Amino acid sequence: MNKKVVTLGDVMMRLSTPGFARFTQTETFKIHYAGSEGNVASALAGWGVPAVHVTRFPENDFGRAATESLRKFGVDTSSIIYGDERLGLYFLENGAMQRSSRIIYDRFDSAFSYIKPGMIDWSELMKGARWFHWSGITPAISQGAADVCKAALLAARKQGVTISADINYRRNLWQYGKRAIDIMPSLIELSDIIVGGVTDFENCLGITVTDFEKGCKEVQKKNPAVKKIANTHRESISSSHNKIEGMLWTGKELLRSQQYDLTHIVDRVGAGDAFMAGLIFCWINEKTEKQTLEFATASCAMKHSVEGDVNVCTVQEIDAVLNGKNIGKLLR
Repeated sequence: MNKKVVTLGDVMMRLSTPGFARFTQTETFKIHYAGSEGNVASALAGWGVPAVHVTRFPENDFGRAATESLRKFGVDTSSIIYGDERLGLYFLENGAMQRSSRIIYDRFDSAFSYIKPGMIDWSELMKGARWFHWSGITPAISQGAADVCKAALLAARKQGVTISADINYRRNLWQYGKRAIDIMPSLIELSDIIVGGVTDFENCLGITVTDFEKGCKEVQKKNPAVKKIANTHRESISSSHNKIEGMLWTGKELLRSQQYDLTHIVDRVGAGDAFMAGLIFCWINEKTEKQTLEFATASCAMKHSVEGDVNVCTVQEIDAVLNGKNIGKLLR
């Protein structure tokens, strides 16, 4: 059975202060290339799933470097398009103890924000695809990006491709005159599986609840195509110490994963993408709902031990942690 996954989304250059240095202290930055959907594609490719990422980069050395960063993880970059403008940036200061991590975005006028319908032949790209994934970040960037996302969803739906979405409401991104509530409902209604919490439900769908399970039921009432809804619950004791668990609404019941106590966190950015990748990986491989939730949550937990935005842990490593094996051992 074909397992090809197609993802759509912006990729930025991430500039991180070394170690736990503050922006006001650092004289150097470490470079990674990252974007929510690209992170998902990269993790899946590392697990042996054919993954194609679609984006638009500037036609310069930074655009080529970003392309190579995806290719390094095994992602198919043949559908990336190039143009003028620039590569978006974001700056990361890792928190420690009671000091929070901080992110500053500099992505205005990125090449991806100028993507337009017609630039990608979605009908051709969706041929032979098993899965399409998008996130709420993409339609928040520009009207063109929202329109391209809609075109991809319609093509995927027409060809029977399963669609997932991390609806991921980011208030500061919606700057082109539209609100999430104006754009997101027509995209979510075309999706089969979503990741989101009560804040996302309110801002993207106008559903105001305080209970996740009730919210899931309301989402499905408004969006019959949505079959499953997942999310993670994080308890932040400090920047260095979190507890995390996964939740999955199956359409009939709410499942919860085991909880992970994460001390001495290395990098939490991209943990949600590791969770999303875990969900897709298991459903493509026809795992049960409980197996899927547990693997996705273990993937999310393991990402906290990895520097950068992409979860580079193997399936075997995630399974070992899931089953309580090799925890913190020196493996020779």
